Order: sequence, then structure tokens, then C-alpha cells
Amino acid sequence: MKLPLNISGLSLPLPPASPQFIDLYNELRPRPGASTAQQLSTGLCAASASVAPKFFYNALGSKLFEAITGLTEYYPTRTEAGIFEMSHTQMANALVEAGITNPCLIDLGAGNCAKALALIPHLQPRQYVPVDISVDFLKDAAEQVQNSFPALDIVGLGMDFSAGLVLPDAVQNHDRVFFYPGSSLGNFSPDEALQFLQHMADPKQGKARGLLLGIDLVKDTATLEAAYDDALGVTAAFNKNLLLNVNDLLQSDFDVRQWRHVALFNTAQSRIEMHLEAICDLSVRWPGHERRFRAGECIHTENSYKYTLEGMKALLQQAGFRHIQHWADPNHWFAVFWAAV
Repeated sequence: MKLPLNISGLSLPLPPASPQFIDLYNELRPRPGASTAQQLSTGLCAASASVAPKFFYNALGSKLFEAITGLTEYYPTRTEAGIFEMSHTQMANALVEAGITNPCLIDLGAGNCAKALALIPHLQPRQYVPVDISVDFLKDAAEQVQNSFPALDIVGLGMDFSAGLVLPDAVQNHDRVFFYPGSSLGNFSPDEALQFLQHMADPKQGKARGLLLGIDLVKDTATLEAAYDDALGVTAAFNKNLLLNVNDLLQSDFDVRQWRHVALFNTAQSRIEMHLEAICDLSVRWPGHERRFRAGECIHTENSYKYTLEGMKALLQQAGFRHIQHWADPNHWFAVFWAAV
């Protein structure tokens, strides 16, 4: 228990403790990042080059994505926030109906933690666990949450959770509720999404009692493509910044001026695709490798799958979740699902 300071007869409360932070992302990678380098090299050397979207999120990439969420074209963040604002009481009641009070709230891809900040007063977690691959950005965000909720037990995790959901002992086992907003599940293929959800519900891995999940819904192509190719070019900068992060991680020599941003909706696959397209013939080098790109050749940087309400409910049921319900905006552009185990 913290005792107040006494200065010249005045009692002043001690400042809130800093959140605990565990950097599994850097600590568990072989030095100097051999597994990351191998993954990047394999993707770039493939017949159709690709880089996983998790590599968007260095410090600058996280700030650029934060800027994207404020753009007029990027509807998901404000639409999801509106759903939380309108339905937070029903969401809290859904947890209670599942026998969950004061959960351990595990925020996957937490970023600036803004979405959790809006829900914490209503869900009243006993522990808050923000998880993100952008370690320094997350540390700053977790400090802000601690300032807003001084008594809350916070354990920040720097972690690539796409590689698995086995969490450290500091994360409480009791009443774990995973919070995965922003439709980030759409970055997985449907098969990968199913496996990820199954791991979450597995009593030996994620040990979830429940899941709050934000999902972007299928809609007209023009609205979808504008959300990923804004007029100001912020998303283009976000996409091209991935190459700067690859340069840092792989010691490669990408020149971002030689690439342009491409975003399109693949109707057959029900997914937005983002690519970087070579503007001219060029070569990229990194230790032990060289890759030549012809003008017009692309690096595939992201998929963002869009779901129907029925399709997402079926996926959750297949993964082992039950008592599924959802809340959507009036246009049915976005939905937040609750599912219990």
C-alpha cells in the first residue's frame, strides 16, 4: 500500500506506479534477429514477393497508423468507437451473463490503447494487458493508461502474438477476456484466423473465457478502397515506411522513391490487398542476397479480409466459441462480436 508523502505538514499522494513491461518480442528473438531476417528474406525471394504486415509497425509506422485512424476515408476506427459508445453497457452485461466480473483484459495489437481506455471504466478489469509488436510505442501508451487508472494492474507485453498466444506468468489466468478490435483479424487468411481463434480458446494456450472482436464488414468497393488509399497519401507513407523498417531489420537498401502504393479490393477473395509496386527496373541487396524487380512488379504487404455477420459467427463457432452476439453501426459497415468459451 502506498503511503502519502508528508512535506512541511502537507500530505501528498505518491504518483502511480509505472506499469510492468515485458519485452518478449526482442528478448525471445535470436540475436541479432536471425529469425526475423530469415522470414523477411524468404518472403522477398519468393516468386511473388511479400512482407508480413506486422512489419508496418516500427515507431514511425505506429504513429502513421494513428494518423490514418483520423482520416475522413478511414471509417473503421470511428465506426467501431461509435459502437463501443452506444453498446458498452450491453457488452459489460454480456460478460456478467457469462459469469465474468473484473476480467483480465488482454488487448491484442493495442497500439495507443485508446480503444481499451474507452471500455475500461465499463468492464472494470482487475488487470489490463496491452500487447503490441511496436515496443517503444506501447510503453508510452501503457504509461498513459496507468496515469488515467492509477490503481489498475497493468502488464504491457512487447510480443509478436501472431506466432502464438502462450502468455507469461505475470498475466493472470483467471477470467481472461481477449480484446481484438480494429478488424485486425482480417490480416489473417480465413484458415489462419480459425487457427488463431482456436489457440485463443484453447485451455492450454490462450485460456480465454471470452472475446470482444471488432470486424470490418463487406461493403461497396469504392468505400473500401478509399479507406486504404486516402487523398492525403498517409496510407501510402505507412505502406512505404515498411521498406524503411525492412532496411533496418535486414540491412537491405530499399529506396522508397522507387515504389508506389497500390490498394485494391479483391472481390473473389473478399479482401483488400495492399502492394508496393516498382516504378522502374531496380535491384535490392541485403547480406547474401540480391533481388531484381521489374517495373510494375509488386511486393504484397497486406491482406484485410472482410466478413459477413453470418460468416464471422460461423468462424467463431468453428473455433469453439459459444453464446455469440454482435453489435453493429446503422449502416452495417462494422460489427463488434462477443463470444464466450
